[in-house]
Amino acid sequence: MADLFQDDKAPKGKRGDYTAKDIEVLEGLEPVRRRPGMYIGGSDETAMHHLIAETLDNAMDEAVAGHANTIEVHLGEDNEVTIRDNGRGMPIDMHPKFPKKSALEVIMTTLHAGGKFSDKVYQTSGGLHGVGASVVNALSSELTVEVARDKTLYTQKFSRGVPKTKLIKGGAVNRRGTTVIFTPDTQIFGETARFRPALVYRMVRSKAYLFEGVKVRWSCDKSLLKGDDKTPAEEELHFVNGLTDYLTHVLNGRKRLVDSFFAGRAEMNANGNDIGGKVEWAVCWPDDESGFLNSYCNTIPTPEGGTHEQGLKSGMLRALKGYAEMTGAKGMAGVSGEDLWGGACVMLSVFIKDPQFQGQTKDKLVSVAASRLVETVIKDHFDHWLSGDVGTANTLLETVIARATERVKKRQDQDFSRKSVTKKLRLPGKLTDCTRSSPQGTELFIVEGDSAGGSAKQARARETQAVLPLRGKILNVASATDDKMRANQEIQDLIEALGCGIRDRYDESKLRYEKIIIMTDADVDGAHIASLLMTFFYREMRALIDNGHLYLAMPPLYRLSQRGKTIYAMDDADKDRLMKSDFDSRGKVEVSRFKGLGEMPPGQLKETTMEPGRRTLLKVMLAGDDEKSVQRATEKLVEQLMGRKPEERFKFIQENAKFAEALDI
Repeated sequence: MADLFQDDKAPKGKRGDYTAKDIEVLEGLEPVRRRPGMYIGGSDETAMHHLIAETLDNAMDEAVAGHANTIEVHLGEDNEVTIRDNGRGMPIDMHPKFPKKSALEVIMTTLHAGGKFSDKVYQTSGGLHGVGASVVNALSSELTVEVARDKTLYTQKFSRGVPKTKLIKGGAVNRRGTTVIFTPDTQIFGETARFRPALVYRMVRSKAYLFEGVKVRWSCDKSLLKGDDKTPAEEELHFVNGLTDYLTHVLNGRKRLVDSFFAGRAEMNANGNDIGGKVEWAVCWPDDESGFLNSYCNTIPTPEGGTHEQGLKSGMLRALKGYAEMTGAKGMAGVSGEDLWGGACVMLSVFIKDPQFQGQTKDKLVSVAASRLVETVIKDHFDHWLSGDVGTANTLLETVIARATERVKKRQDQDFSRKSVTKKLRLPGKLTDCTRSSPQGTELFIVEGDSAGGSAKQARARETQAVLPLRGKILNVASATDDKMRANQEIQDLIEALGCGIRDRYDESKLRYEKIIIMTDADVDGAHIASLLMTFFYREMRALIDNGHLYLAMPPLYRLSQRGKTIYAMDDADKDRLMKSDFDSRGKVEVSRFKGLGEMPPGQLKETTMEPGRRTLLKVMLAGDDEKSVQRATEKLVEQLMGRKPEERFKFIQENAKFAEALDI
């Protein structure tokens, strides 16, 4: 065995090609400029907005810690951003480890330097001060920090992460806090990249909702708002009711199942090594059941949820079951959490020490203790809320039991249509319906799995677009018995969502949507799922195809970016063509391959696949001059590829294998 590692056993030829001189050492903030995607998720216009988020988070941390109550955000011409807080101000004394540098300069020029690695300065924080500040500095062509401490103003200027001046002591000022003024570097983000006022305003407003103790003063140069009559040029944002104010704003008069909000805020007590902290929540149940769950940790969005969401759900369900037992309500045995919070509008915000996230993007909270702490608080408060308003509690309980009963009956394969306590037609639990009552102009997106369903729900146009997630590959109706089809939950959900019936009971006038769009991943599995769905529609709702209602969405497989320019490619051939025709050799083209629709950010899914006018749809239809011949050929093909005889599929493969020779498989 040892002989295998002797030098004379190594391959002959080039030796010594890999030496110390090949090891590249990146110093200071050079790694950030070389690989910005590792720190802010990319180098395009969308990623550029993360610079504002990082700087704003640092100001919010001062407010959450109780040292600031006002934050100012100004978006100016020439893409310049100013963010000011009235907190303590960054430290300006000399750093003990770097005696020739101020603490401010260390924070702005050194990764992993800041006051948030322990709980001495910040009990809770949204990030690590030195990481966010230094990354913003590295990716800005010009950045100025002004610190007002002890009634004296201190200023230092930077460019692309490098100090351009020393820390300059200025005159007297009658204020305190930190001001950061920066302009993103066009070398990183491209000449045309610009901050979008509407997006920045929404970001700023969301921070104000998350912490009722802060006033956020927003302003924007009016020249940037041309054609935008919804974004204000100036506004002071202060929401004393926090998350409840947000839900009131979002609901905008929509009818609710119960009028009351389940809302509150409370301390979470720590025991032993537990984390402790604060939790705030607001929940309501809209009558149209078009809801959402938005969660945050230390004001950072957690779109993939995590342990704090688990605690909320467990606490609410335990409290409801306890109330049902106390009142003697029947039918709770089959109730699940989805029956309670499915269709509800939920806002959850926690502030905890040393939060643990999954991945660098902080999309999911994984702090184990958070689940138990949130569950304990939520259960106690939901217990009191239910007991304090019996009428509201009973209405909610009846609705939840009705949902559970409906699910159980579906599993028993009963073709039924029933009405809820509010006399409204119940639709499949996973269907997120559109709000328009008539089918004209409406679309149903059939997607694969809850992950893709979540992205599609966020990307959709709420008035006209509905989303129905399916669990993987549906039953192949061409080879299954009628009993199996009737017993299949996914197929029954699809039939109920469409509302038009099947086979000889198909009624075009009852079809609930104008377009039915199959939206699957741009890979082999996605194509297989699309084939199974098209087989279902062909066999069970043939008229739906004949009348032009069925479409295939065409999501891209690749995202290509270079200096702020972004293009999407449908497949490998399209990618190769675009690389040659639309990009130059002056910089590297970043190529991102989408693993699936669930991995695609909602904004990109909307832009590429769901938004009319920008997307590509394929209409499913039977085409040919002789209608009878087309029908016979189609029926033969469906039976051959999807039917019960595997030998027919084998025969088809043998006959068509020659056409696959050009594929690299």
